[in-house]
Amino acid sequence: MLRPRIIPCLLVHEGGLVKTVRFKDPKYVGDPINAVKIFNEKEADELIVLDIDATATGSEPNFRLIAQFAAECRMPLCYGGGVKTAEQAKRIIGLGVEKVAISSAAIENPRLVAEIANEVGSQSVVVVIDAKKRLLGGHEAWTHNGKKNSSKSVIDVARQAAELGAGEIVVNSIDNDGLMSGYDLALARKVRDATRLPMSFLGGAGSLADIGKLIAECGVVGAAAGSLFVFKGTYRAVLISYPAQAQKEDLVHTNLAR
Repeated sequence: MLRPRIIPCLLVHEGGLVKTVRFKDPKYVGDPINAVKIFNEKEADELIVLDIDATATGSEPNFRLIAQFAAECRMPLCYGGGVKTAEQAKRIIGLGVEKVAISSAAIENPRLVAEIANEVGSQSVVVVIDAKKRLLGGHEAWTHNGKKNSSKSVIDVARQAAELGAGEIVVNSIDNDGLMSGYDLALARKVRDATRLPMSFLGGAGSLADIGKLIAECGVVGAAAGSLFVFKGTYRAVLISYPAQAQKEDLVHTNLAR
């Protein structure tokens, strides 16, 4: 039976674990491998790791670092950053990663989605859509860490990803990133209504209540978060956390029942 997932998202910049605010000003918060070890102990549902340097600099995936993540991680692992070919995706899966995420490449070369799906299976292909509000309404997909506007609607990109064989979509709100003020539920609802693919949302979670609202709004969904799981308190002291199993079960049960 499918159920909501609560997913920490780790951003890697210059080899370190960082957090951003609206995709800017990365703040170093620790060693990413150490963070993986902690999330292992806390029995996280899944883990997303995104290398935010690779696409921006035109680099290929850091296979050595990916191998370290895969060897350490005891939960399903999704890795993204710099993937431009089906061969790279196959190599990443071969290292023990369950899912490969593509973002900029999926928009610039949509056929890559189908090529990777044919190589490793749809279940291992995740399209990440970095979403930003339009001035006149709606949301557009941006690429290269929120620096380039694709001028394509988030809904159109999501539907195209599904048609081309993606197994999952992650929608990442640039406007809400790092603010810890809640998910963009209106966007989540629109994308949820546009496709039946498994889906996760990222950007803005500041409390478990925010995750509960997303589950209540969208049902079986992935609730991904960065700041929520690495910061604590008003002054954002670095402390990696994750809800206990009983807490998580109660959160899911309560909000799915709405």
